[in-house]
Amino acid sequence: MKNGLAAFVVGYIFALGLGLSGMTQPQKVIGFLNLFGTWDPSLIFVMVGAILVHFVTYKIIRKKKSPLFSSHWHVPTKKEITPALVVGSALFGVGWGLAGYCPGPVVASLASFEEGPFLFFVSMIAGMFLFRELDKRLKLTK
Repeated sequence: MKNGLAAFVVGYIFALGLGLSGMTQPQKVIGFLNLFGTWDPSLIFVMVGAILVHFVTYKIIRKKKSPLFSSHWHVPTKKEITPALVVGSALFGVGWGLAGYCPGPVVASLASFEEGPFLFFVSMIAGMFLFRELDKRLKLTK
């Protein structure tokens, strides 16, 4: 129960931050990524703020023996750069640049009940299922 409540509170705060920062507005994101057109640099403040908060809190939190709601830290151990990682990252970037959404902001945008976020979300879920099926057949990941 504690984990579920903690996840809800953290997710709610994250969604509020996405909304307040403008990350749920595709045109703002596309404007930020449009370096050679009408560039909107305002999302730099979002990135710098996130980096600063992460940098400070990570140093403090990692000094503890374990997180609040788990017996151990869940830190990624893989460090190699694989073709699947590169292709996946490129697809993510292209999709983000074309649509102006990435997974977190699109989930928060579902609360708007607009068609665009819903279509993106459904397409994203369909892509995940499609990749899982392709991966079973082609063994793209280990």
